[in-house]
Amino acid sequence: MTDLFQQYNITIAAALEASDAIMEIYAGDFERFDKEDGSPVTIADLTSSKIIRKYLLTTEIPITGEEAEKQPYAVRQKWDKVWCVDPLDGTKEFIKRNGEFVINIGLIENEKPIFGLIASPVNRQIIIGNKDSGAFQMSYENALDPSKWEKLENLSKPHDPIQMISSRSHYSGNLLKLVDSIEKDYGLVESRAMGSALKFFELVNNRADVYPRFAPTMEWDIAAGQAIYEAIGGKVINVNTGKPLVYNKESLKNPHFIASNPLMNLPMHSFQQ
Repeated sequence: MTDLFQQYNITIAAALEASDAIMEIYAGDFERFDKEDGSPVTIADLTSSKIIRKYLLTTEIPITGEEAEKQPYAVRQKWDKVWCVDPLDGTKEFIKRNGEFVINIGLIENEKPIFGLIASPVNRQIIIGNKDSGAFQMSYENALDPSKWEKLENLSKPHDPIQMISSRSHYSGNLLKLVDSIEKDYGLVESRAMGSALKFFELVNNRADVYPRFAPTMEWDIAAGQAIYEAIGGKVINVNTGKPLVYNKESLKNPHFIASNPLMNLPMHSFQQ
């Protein structure tokens, strides 16, 4: 964990400062605006983005993300590494004031997520990880003291009944097909909804076995979570290819995917787009 801290403590510092700013705005009155694509944005998104960018620019690694200026693929395809950031994932949940929003900071190398951090400003918890060091959870109070981090265990057999977690803001008929498929092979499925990449807290703490997404997401919604989940053996699989999601693509949109316990063998081809 010391190596992980030494390599990535700048992301923890960025998340802590951005969280303070987000929660100060959350506690007061704020306006929402609609971007060109119709998605909402608030001053909290923009303030968090500015803070995180201030830290990450010192690494001289380029940044892409929800509120970052998107470079053309002709430029991006030359990047070996790129930060993939959502400074406030779950803006709709932030506006609803239900607490289900997070900060995502992922690092991509040669199209693969090699590091991730997800911070929950309301719960004051951070998960962080990479394949070399594994994954850890910590409180905000202990975030800068790696000796107090909690090591997350590698995933073991799925629950009985299977625990499925899905999006609060998006729904697809494919979810019903997936439930039918799981129940044929693994028995009863219990399902609940949650907003944002907060769902990865449930996955990496082994409180959920499967997270399907058959609705639009962008790379910065999932990159950090995939890196952390893979660090304890989890899978985040493109339903069209049966392979892990890749990043810094020409299109920054994700295909439909299923994140799941590695001991579950799900028929991905049944849910192709």
